[in-house]
Amino acid sequence: MRVPKGRGQPVLYLDFDGVLSNANVWWHPRRGAYLRAPEPYVLFQHAALLEEMLEPYPHVRIVLSTSWVLRYRCAGAAKRLPAGLRTRVIGATYHSEMGEDRFLRLSRGEQVTQDVLRRDPGSWLALDDDATGWPAWALPNLLLTDPNEGISPPHLQAALRSQLVRLATPLSGEAPISAICS
Repeated sequence: MRVPKGRGQPVLYLDFDGVLSNANVWWHPRRGAYLRAPEPYVLFQHAALLEEMLEPYPHVRIVLSTSWVLRYRCAGAAKRLPAGLRTRVIGATYHSEMGEDRFLRLSRGEQVTQDVLRRDPGSWLALDDDATGWPAWALPNLLLTDPNEGISPPHLQAALRSQLVRLATPLSGEAPISAICS
């Protein structure tokens, strides 16, 4: 098994639906991903907000913990993010060495925590709207978002800013961000 990127680094596990936009995202073979929500909701409407919040922390890496990776693979899902987030992406919780059926049987909490144990980041934080299956030891590293409003509510922005300070404690020997999803 290949050693995953991010070992010893600060890692943000990022879900898309219910974090960067409303959670009511659907997929159609011809249309691709689309949002079933009233205006003003749009896909990735809070991506620029997360990009701005991460700007002071250039060494924080992103691991995609979203079902979008099953449809678009890691690089394809990352391409939908603004450049300031996309260049931080180093991988996904779903990877080629695991079967899709096995992955889908796991709760989001299990998907992320298995990746944490495999990747061994120096520190980590998960942004997700799904509280299912998170072991007690991982709960301090989960910031539960609003399924409709994502990270946009002021109290969640404040909590995220606080968690980013903890996550991004400067590391000695920082490495530059490497290629997307490789």
